[in-house]
This record gives sequence, structure tokens and C-alpha cells, in this order.
Amino acid sequence: MRTTHKDNKFLTPDDVNDLESETDAYYRDVYTLGKWGVLGNVIFTNWVMADLDDPASEYYLPEAQRTNRRHGLDFGFSSDPAAVPFTHYDRARKRIYVYDELYETGLTNDVLAEILKTKQTRDIVIADSAEPKSIAELRARGVDVYPAHKGPDSVLFGIQWLQQQTIVVHKHCINMRNELSQYKWREDGQGRAMRQPVDRNNHLIDGLRYAYETEMIDQKPEYLPGIYK
Repeated sequence: MRTTHKDNKFLTPDDVNDLESETDAYYRDVYTLGKWGVLGNVIFTNWVMADLDDPASEYYLPEAQRTNRRHGLDFGFSSDPAAVPFTHYDRARKRIYVYDELYETGLTNDVLAEILKTKQTRDIVIADSAEPKSIAELRARGVDVYPAHKGPDSVLFGIQWLQQQTIVVHKHCINMRNELSQYKWREDGQGRAMRQPVDRNNHLIDGLRYAYETEMIDQKPEYLPGIYK
């Protein structure tokens, strides 16, 4: 039996419109028409799942060593989640350790602020600059949050930078795993990858780009005109 988006009673009118106007051939076949598919042209293959709490693991990273912390926030509320990857960066090994995640819909800014203060213990958070009001509200509630700086081609540059790292995902971070498995390049009519990512399955990945923009400044300084105070 094959089901399509028309069988999903939980989709909003906006969700239905997005699905029915989908232009990517793979996503239209799978998500709109309900066909089976094998995802090709995935963007990230440089990641592993690991138990960061297991001393026998190659990627063992006890909590006391998670000191070079970087966190990024992609805002969401109804159909899109508020998404934050909580990470540690090993610059010498070029490893990003994703040791925790927030991935939840329906969070008001006051609730989000309390969660962030609990999880990130007053570390800096870099957030999507498209929501200045939300950033201001989080700051008013004690979150040390700053807007990301989006320069020309910043999405592609951020993807390229992340592809040069090893992304180690803690075994509990299922949503991060799912996004890395599914984030793909848009395809043309012949199924060939284009240098344009599909804007889907990327909430935590966008958070990663925001979190590491200070590392990218050495390669593309025009993205960061100022230093966080």
C-alpha cells in the first residue's frame, strides 16, 4: 500500500502547499507522491555516530573535557522546530563533537530561554539573525545570544567548511543524525546534483553553521565585521 501527503491529516495548509509545489524530483516522488526512494547526493558523509561517554570509544569525550563549546540556534515554532546543536570543537583534530541537541516545536521564547540557560550554562549562542525580536527577548531573559552574520554565499561556504571537519554525533542525538543522513543537494531533471542545497532537514545543520562562524572568519573574514562583546 502506498500513501501520499493527502493521507496525512496532521499537515497544515502551508505544509500541503509546500509539498505540492516541490520542484526537487526526489522529494516530490517520496514526500509528495509517496514513492519509495534511496537518497542520493547527500551533502555530508564526514560524520560518525559514537558513544561519547564510553571510555572504550575512539571518540570518548567526558563532560569535563567539553570545554571549547559552540552552540547555534535556528528558530522555529509550529511546523519547524527550535533547533540547537550543543557542541565541543577539537581544532587540532578538526572534530566537531555534537554532545547534545534541542529539537522541539511549540517553544515560546521564555521557555526556550530557560532551556538554554539550563543546557548551555551561560555559553555564547549564535542565532539566526532573521529573528532580531526573538534574540532580544532571549537576551532580556539572560541568554548570551548574538545574531549570526550572513554574507554572500554564506550557506555554501558554511557547508564547505563543515565538510572539512569530522562531525562526531553522540548516540542520543537522533535528530542530528537524521539531518546529516537526509540533507542533500537539489537535483536537476536528470538527477544530477546542483550546487544548491534543498532547504529541508537542515535546522540543526543551520545551527552548526551559525555556531562555527567564528572559526570561518580566518577563511572568509567579510562574514564577521565585528567581534562579540
